[in-house]
Amino acid sequence: PAAPVAKETGVKTEKKKPVVAKSKASKPAEKALKAAKAVKKGIQKKPTRKIRTKIHFYRPKTLKLARKPKYPRRSVPKTNKLDQYQILKYPLTTESAMKKIEDNNTLVFIVDTRASKSKITE
Repeated sequence: PAAPVAKETGVKTEKKKPVVAKSKASKPAEKALKAAKAVKKGIQKKPTRKIRTKIHFYRPKTLKLARKPKYPRRSVPKTNKLDQYQILKYPLTTESAMKKIEDNNTLVFIVDTRASKSKITE
């Protein structure tokens, strides 16, 4: 029987570099040097504090999401009582109103008391 031939795959195997053994004497010496440096420099840093510019503490403004109701709270929506036909009632037909129509080309209307100026102009 013929010996099985190993197929070549596209993956390359990396050659491992030989590990160089460090001398045992150098390790404690390095450790001692690091310790000496730490003692000389100081390990802990003083924690920095936030500089406050105001006397009072205000709560941070957080995210306020819009409501997404699962169902309507009212079964029937409110109908607008002041629609376009309710705001303007009727034109004024007094003599002074007629004079305004003739002289200034201005119509005078009687308007609902609850209507605002912006509603009337609409």
